[in-house]
Amino acid sequence: MTQPVFVYRLLSADAWERARQEGRFLGAEHDLRDGFIHFSTAAQVAETAARHYAGQASLILLWVRTAALGAALRFEPSRGGALFPHLYAELPVTAVARAEPLPLAAGGTHRFPPDLE
Repeated sequence: MTQPVFVYRLLSADAWERARQEGRFLGAEHDLRDGFIHFSTAAQVAETAARHYAGQASLILLWVRTAALGAALRFEPSRGGALFPHLYAELPVTAVARAEPLPLAAGGTHRFPPDLE
C-alpha cells in the first residue's frame, strides 16, 4: 500500500483549540482507551463522520501530513477489514497542514471539502 500524503482526523472545536494551545493532541476518550489515535483516509472519513459523529456540529477536520508522523503511524485492519491509519504517539500540531470547520448539511450529514486527497 502506498502511504497517502494526508490522513484525516475529526474532533470538536474545543478539543482542537486545546491541542493548539498545548502544541499536541493526545487523543479523545476512545483513542486513549484503544491505545492509539484514530485517523481515516480520504476514502474513509465521510463514513467515519456518519458512524461516529452524525449530526454533531462544531467539528473540525484536520489534514495531517503522514510524513510528519513517521513509524508511529500504522495502517491496520479495522472496520470490515479495511486498513485504517492509527497513530501510536501524540499528534504534534505541527503535523497538521490544514484545519477547517466541517459544516452540517440540511439533512444532518457533514459537508466535506471537495479537495480531499
